[in-house]
Amino acid sequence: MIKIDLITGFLGSGKTTFIKEYAGYLIDIGEKVCIIENDYGAVNVDMVLLHDLLGDNCNLEMIVGGDGIEAHRRRFRTKLISMAMSGYTRVLIEPSGIYDVDEFFDVLYDEPLDKWYEIGSIIGIVDASNYQELSDTSRYLLMSEISWAGKVLLSRALEGHTDETVKEALAFLNSTMETFGCNSRFAAGDVIAKPFSKISDKEFEGIRGSGYRHATYTKLPVGDDKFTSLFYFDVAIGEDELKEKLTALFTDSKAGHIIRIKGSVRTSDSEQVEVNATDKELSLKPAVCSRDILIIIGEGLDKAYINDIWRDYCSIVSL
Repeated sequence: MIKIDLITGFLGSGKTTFIKEYAGYLIDIGEKVCIIENDYGAVNVDMVLLHDLLGDNCNLEMIVGGDGIEAHRRRFRTKLISMAMSGYTRVLIEPSGIYDVDEFFDVLYDEPLDKWYEIGSIIGIVDASNYQELSDTSRYLLMSEISWAGKVLLSRALEGHTDETVKEALAFLNSTMETFGCNSRFAAGDVIAKPFSKISDKEFEGIRGSGYRHATYTKLPVGDDKFTSLFYFDVAIGEDELKEKLTALFTDSKAGHIIRIKGSVRTSDSEQVEVNATDKELSLKPAVCSRDILIIIGEGLDKAYINDIWRDYCSIVSL
């Protein structure tokens, strides 16, 4: 049977960054991997950012939604059926940062998928730099994303503070799960706090075999308009001006609460950068992507205001 892993976590937690390292490890040990970008958005920037993994032993697939949960679930099921005979040994699912993990189980326990796929591990990613600043709604969503995880990985953890970071994260996560009536609890051995690029093969093997836990909690309604994703196409802007605009957006109260900005941007005729930004960190790395797309994710965003900021630097502003 094909093992299937779910890499889950709240918006901007670092799922794509982890998948780059994890998929590389799996390919090195001989696995034939397919990564499914399973998102509700109309455009999937993470698929662009993972493009350099493509090769004989790694493929990328995408599912998009936008017309309801049931339609999205049918597409997910259809995609897995079409892939079943493709020779993959491991499938990695990266959902959106707002995802009902029950969908994962509901689809995989359904015939005929239960004969072809076996759940491997659920891996939860938590941004160690900002979880304490989340709103109550965001804390609930974080809990719902990671409560099933066999392993929790802390992204953006400060090097040299591993024990302290893990202790503080455990206290927060377990308290949050208790607050929302979730039965799951994590222990120190369930958490890894180090840069993903420095995870050892032995640690990756433990992550690969970590499995998942059975979580129960009372589901709370979260409005569809609570979180917004804005998309900007063919973005071209000088690197210095790009840094200024990105930094300013995170502190601009008129824009709303921006959680993450990611994508790829043309900074000159011959240069392109990969953007990965939160209010704590701004990363611009050289990139080679098929198209320049910038996505801004947040709560209560003022689309018209943000569109005006980017209008002169892209071919299409968010609709």
